[in-house]
Amino acid sequence: MIADGRGPAVAFAPAPGQAHELPTAPDLLDCLPDLPGWVVGDRGSASDACRERVWNIGACSAIRPKRADAPVACRAWIYNDRHRVGNLWARPKEWRAVATRYEKTARSFLGVPCLAATFDWLRS
Repeated sequence: MIADGRGPAVAFAPAPGQAHELPTAPDLLDCLPDLPGWVVGDRGSASDACRERVWNIGACSAIRPKRADAPVACRAWIYNDRHRVGNLWARPKEWRAVATRYEKTARSFLGVPCLAATFDWLRS
C-alpha cells in the first residue's frame, strides 16, 4: 500500500500468499500522482534495492534501517512523520475483511480495500 503526504491510500497491490510485500513496492512508487520529495517507510521496506529505487526516481529515502544495518541519515522533522505509515495500515484494518483476508482470490480480496480506501478518501 502506498499513500501520498495527506495520508489516504493512493494504490495497493496484494502480495501472493505468505510472500513479502517488498517486491511490489517499486511498481507502487510509479502510481504516485506527483514526484515525491521523500519516501517514508517502515523497517519492512528497508533494503538497498528499495532505497536505490527511491533515489533513482529523484526522492530522498526516510526508511528506518533494520537493526543490523548502518544508521541512515534523515532529517528529524520527516522522520517524526513515520507514524503515518502505521496509520495507513490501521485504517483499512478497521474493516474486518481486510484484517483477516477471508476472500480466497486476489480479485475478490481487492474489492474490500478499494471500498475501504474510497470511504477513507471521502472522510478526508
